[in-house]
Amino acid sequence: MKTAAIVTDTTACVPAPKVAEYGIELVPVPLLVNGKMYRDGLDITPEQFYTLLRETKKPITTSASSPEPYLEAFQRASQQSENIICFTEPAKFSAMFNSATVAKQTAATVMPGVHIEIIEGTTAAAGQGLVVLAAARAAAAGKTAEEVKTIAANVDSKVSLYAALDTLQYLAKSGRVPQAAAMVNSILSIKPIFTLNHADAHTIALPRTMKSALDRIYNLVADTAKGGMPLHVAVMHANAMDNAVILRDRITAQFKCREIYITEFTPVMGVHTGPGLVGAAFYAEDRD
Repeated sequence: MKTAAIVTDTTACVPAPKVAEYGIELVPVPLLVNGKMYRDGLDITPEQFYTLLRETKKPITTSASSPEPYLEAFQRASQQSENIICFTEPAKFSAMFNSATVAKQTAATVMPGVHIEIIEGTTAAAGQGLVVLAAARAAAAGKTAEEVKTIAANVDSKVSLYAALDTLQYLAKSGRVPQAAAMVNSILSIKPIFTLNHADAHTIALPRTMKSALDRIYNLVADTAKGGMPLHVAVMHANAMDNAVILRDRITAQFKCREIYITEFTPVMGVHTGPGLVGAAFYAEDRD
């Protein structure tokens, strides 16, 4: 039995090979496309999703996973360990934390003897994925559940996430930005860069080209690398693999990376950003 089993959801953008390597239990977030429900990561691939996103005239919507999939994930995870640690994105961004909490309450009755901890993170997407992977590695190394939580909290406190949007069209459709902003974005070809750190999302720059946006993100990684400690980097993209490879290769060529990988922005996240997004989540290791 492991010291701790790790649970998260598909918004964390953890690549499938790493999910399998560490036995991470993933809770799929539902997508509603033309009246049909899909489970993110199970019933639809990112490539299929972005094709539908471009072709469908009706808005694609998401809904927070209900408590039942979390309870099922907890039951599977209990086969690995009596200690389960579940990571969610901030409650202000979705109802995932609340759904996991309700599932934990039910589990107390149907799974006596299993201890479940729900941890509401301060980051999301690939940033959350880096926190989850740090926890999963610690558990695989035999760290106690308390040590796993401490390690995850440390990563969560310092991980940064920056991403450039190719268009504001999809955020406008979702009602998250005004239509006027999307129109200006289209006319000026602005590629806004946003950050998502410490449960706060805001725009930090408005470059005119994706190349300039990638340069800015690279420089932000470089700032973190100045301390000389190895980096952990997740390069994420939404149907924009070419730009993701460019960013990954630049980072790999210049900085010492303990971990670097490319991950697709899962459909449940891509609903709001649309195709073309490229970004990076990263942190530097501590000095001993």
